[in-house]
Amino acid sequence: MMTRRTLNRTLVAGAAAGLLSGTASAQDLPRARNVVLVHGLFADGSCWSEVIPRLQAAGLNVTSVQNPLTSFEEAVASARRVLARQEGPTVLVGHSFSGMIVTEAGVDPKVSALVYVAARAPDAGEDYTALAKTYPTPPASAGIVFDGDEGRLSEAAFLKDFAGDLPAEKARVLFAVQQPFHKALLAGKTTQAAWRSKPSFYAVSTEDRTINPDLERFMAKRMNARTVELKASHLSLLSQPQAIADLILEAAGESGHP
Repeated sequence: MMTRRTLNRTLVAGAAAGLLSGTASAQDLPRARNVVLVHGLFADGSCWSEVIPRLQAAGLNVTSVQNPLTSFEEAVASARRVLARQEGPTVLVGHSFSGMIVTEAGVDPKVSALVYVAARAPDAGEDYTALAKTYPTPPASAGIVFDGDEGRLSEAAFLKDFAGDLPAEKARVLFAVQQPFHKALLAGKTTQAAWRSKPSFYAVSTEDRTINPDLERFMAKRMNARTVELKASHLSLLSQPQAIADLILEAAGESGHP
């Protein structure tokens, strides 16, 4: 007899794109009226600009956190301040590095579900850097340059390895608003893992050159997340915003989204 674990493994291995198996489903979730979005490295809050209007059109109250990118503690605090202003169930969404913020801040009782978009999803106290080193190093890592304690992606790495499936002119605009991160931010570790107790959703970017796609698959499978695989760069939230919006709507318990 095929066990549930074997079935999940088979689905993950066999699907190049589309919806995969997971424990979370819209029928099991409280209907959320709020969505809080958190951006990661090499970006600012405007990186959600294509997703936000789609969520607003569905009647959701949406807030994009301006992550300070200074230290992990300050980044988590910025998300918690926004969560404190929400009334009722809230879906917490993180892209890239901010998956760590979602993992830490997502234990807030207001948070009804978590959505990870090509994002880090460490366990409590886990060394994410050590975990990432068990997979081939993604090309974008070589493009990080430092000016003292501040790091950013070079333009060449940004265009090819971060935003590779976006039109060049759009990627250059995003590069122009890239916010530097402090080295101290990378030293932070989660103290709790919200995905162990909250319904979780994950969007894997199969063409990702910033986080290894197989690492994304591992983290999604470990949390038994409802998972979609998108043929997209690290910036699926901009190259495939409808797919990301649909996953968030599902996490919000919206009917009409499988």
